[in-house]
Amino acid sequence: MAAAGGVPGLEAQRREVEAAEQRGLRAGERWYLLENHWYQQWKEYVESGDQNSSSFPGHINNSELFEDLESFRLKERLVESEEYVLVPEDAWNKLVSWYGLEHDQPPIERKVVELPSTQKVEVYPVELYLCQHNDLDSPVTTQFSRVDTIDAVLQEARGQFEVPPEDETRLWVKNSDGSCERLRNIHMTVLDACLSTGQVVIMETRNKDGTWPSSRPHVMRNSVEDDELYRGQPGVCGLTNLGNTCFMNSAFQCLSNVPPLTEYFLNNHYLGELNFSNPLGMKGEIAEAYADLVKQAWSGHHRAIVPRMFKFLGYQQHDAQELLSFLLDGLHEDLNRVKRKEYVELRDAAGRPDEEVVEEAWRNHKRRNDSIIVDIFHGLFKSTLVCPACGKVSVTFDPFCYLSVPLPVSQERTMELFFVYMDPRCKPQQHRVVVPKAGKVLDLCIALAKHTGVPAEQMMVADVFSHRFYKLYQADEALSCILDRDDIFVYEVAGGLAEPGGALVLPVYLRERAPPRDGDPGYGVVLFGHPLLVSVPQAQLSWDALYSLLLERLSRYVRRPESGSEEEEESEEEDLYDPQANGLSEGEEEEAAPDEGPACQAEEGSSGGSGGPPTPSPPQVTLPPTANRPKRKCRRQRVLFTVRPVNANGTSERPALPGEGFALHAQPYIAIDWDSDMKKRYYDEEEAEGYVKHECMGHVQRRQRVKLRECVELFTTVETLEEENPWYCPTCKRHQLATKKLDLWALPEVLIIHLKRFSYTRLAREKLDTLVEFPIRDLNFSDFIIKPRADVAPAPHKYDLIAVSNHYGSLRDGHYTTFARNKDSGQWFYFDDSSVSPVAEAQIESKAAYVLFYQRQDRIRPPGTAPYPRPPDAGGGCCSDSMEVD
Repeated sequence: MAAAGGVPGLEAQRREVEAAEQRGLRAGERWYLLENHWYQQWKEYVESGDQNSSSFPGHINNSELFEDLESFRLKERLVESEEYVLVPEDAWNKLVSWYGLEHDQPPIERKVVELPSTQKVEVYPVELYLCQHNDLDSPVTTQFSRVDTIDAVLQEARGQFEVPPEDETRLWVKNSDGSCERLRNIHMTVLDACLSTGQVVIMETRNKDGTWPSSRPHVMRNSVEDDELYRGQPGVCGLTNLGNTCFMNSAFQCLSNVPPLTEYFLNNHYLGELNFSNPLGMKGEIAEAYADLVKQAWSGHHRAIVPRMFKFLGYQQHDAQELLSFLLDGLHEDLNRVKRKEYVELRDAAGRPDEEVVEEAWRNHKRRNDSIIVDIFHGLFKSTLVCPACGKVSVTFDPFCYLSVPLPVSQERTMELFFVYMDPRCKPQQHRVVVPKAGKVLDLCIALAKHTGVPAEQMMVADVFSHRFYKLYQADEALSCILDRDDIFVYEVAGGLAEPGGALVLPVYLRERAPPRDGDPGYGVVLFGHPLLVSVPQAQLSWDALYSLLLERLSRYVRRPESGSEEEEESEEEDLYDPQANGLSEGEEEEAAPDEGPACQAEEGSSGGSGGPPTPSPPQVTLPPTANRPKRKCRRQRVLFTVRPVNANGTSERPALPGEGFALHAQPYIAIDWDSDMKKRYYDEEEAEGYVKHECMGHVQRRQRVKLRECVELFTTVETLEEENPWYCPTCKRHQLATKKLDLWALPEVLIIHLKRFSYTRLAREKLDTLVEFPIRDLNFSDFIIKPRADVAPAPHKYDLIAVSNHYGSLRDGHYTTFARNKDSGQWFYFDDSSVSPVAEAQIESKAAYVLFYQRQDRIRPPGTAPYPRPPDAGGGCCSDSMEVD
């Protein structure tokens, strides 16, 4: 019989239940399964109108719907309206209150889910097997609605396996082929994740050293155990170089030592802000990979880690600043709180007050861009363009993530070189000259003429590398072709080279022929010494005369055999050019009496003189060609070397017939070949390598240095747009080369300053090694902020340095390192790939500094204290209360 007291009459019961059933399905509501036989008996009972009827149904009994009464697992493939009916929560609660539920039977509760184009009660939820990564053989069976989120699955797994709150976990689903796939988006539903009944879901717990068990690098077991035992200071962790990835390592170490960003990842705030739908992002992959690196670096369990995250970044960039820009943008889009970006039309100021325009600009920016990156790194420029034709003024406010400030560039450069006189008695002189950066090779010669007294038109400039001429420069070539590291030699040559019949300038190499070995008759040829440019009168050119001329040119460091020595012998006269491979020939004895006391002579190691020697006249070689002369017996000296025509590399010889004389080519190259024994006896290597320093080398160069303030001032200076980048004037209706001025309106919590050391122009490409003096503490930007200040609450514009990315080397190659201040200890460290060492503050400032990271003083916490709390939305930004700058 129905319970008395508070139970409505039978007709009232029928009306209340039918009214609840007729409401229809609503997504998220709870409905309940009711055994159809009991339900039909209840309907018969209430329709009878007799409370004492024998059709009284008794307690609700769903036993026929269960496979057994222990697990209470629902039978498979039950048919609605035949074996069960569905009633809404209101009706179920009333029926239970009126009739009660059979003892120990659980209610069969199901949710209404919204499927594509329909809503239905989910009678059979998705049944998953949950297990831990380290115990796959003990799964727990759990049911989930298709509209439950992956986060609900994760929380259920954490509860089932009693995971401590501080441990970080993630889920994998095991596919039918045995592979595992990350369930990355915890906001996705079970339906959208395509999970189905019977699938295994694995929960993985992050190791104490910040790594995941599934992604731990494959290293020797001893190494793993060493890392597990190692306890170091969090954050003091190197990065392995994966092959020219020092620029990536430097960028990461700088960002890793930005306190608010690192604490955001260490405290897992990023997990709730991963944006998996942003088409401009990487579906959260960059943010998760960066988080993995941060957690490993700050676990204190590693001396160095392998930066696997860089596989997302690729190797297109080789510049730390470019990579920082790419990484910050990638993190921003992966963590953007704006899920759907709305279209925002940008408006010009049009005479409105700055305060109104900037508020609108920042609001529009935040409507599309709202992330931890914006909170920490974004500031605002005021950009003012003025049309030179009509005077139209355009004002906009633009967000920025870093300041790229130019370095004051000198229009001159200093070059070091060696000058080689024609006078063989003069040693080469080392000079340092100042020339225009955009100058020509002729400008170098003109500057050198002031030191030497030799006219610029009687100079030839060459790049010497590995004992040969790498390049011979023309007078009209740009000096930008010559790098500071090049070995530049400038040679004095005879005047009148362009005149008919004038002297010919021959490039001359020195070579040594090795003796035969192991019966091999061939000779090996090795270049040595400094090459020469020798002026030879064309009218008197012959191999005999050339030998004599070269012997005279080498006379400072080549000794001649004395008269009557064993080198003299009686033989028939032959041509001095001998193409045979023995390396020896004979020639007429030429005795040249060198003049006493050359004017250019200077003591070795001294600074040299300011003037040059009088230009010697080209040697007058009067010996006629010997090809057609009859042979005769004479007293001769054995020649010291042979002369051969070669290619520009000095490695291959050009064939020539012994009797045809000297063959002229567009640029003939000559080699002086020495027999090893003759070279040892007559060639003085020490003297040949000797040189003197001109007095200009003694002048102490003033070290070029600028203050960071000068760079910022240059950044805010008015400039005229280049022709390649004109501005379209809305008044003139045409592109104009307007003037442009950038001003700083508001600065972020962390200010990144990029020193533009790499200069690219139409005339030259260079790296500026200027020393920029930057403060470690108290960098004050008050004078640069144009936003009006409130008298009662002056803004904090002082910053302290927290990290520096350094670049050593040149444009073509180089190496990146990092100085960074540890957020916990306040100690500075030097990061050089996998090597990390403490460093004193006095060592931080150098001409290698490339990217500077400053944090505003009011947001820096003392070492050992808790981090400053951030608002619930991790908010900030240059226009919020926490980032206010007025």
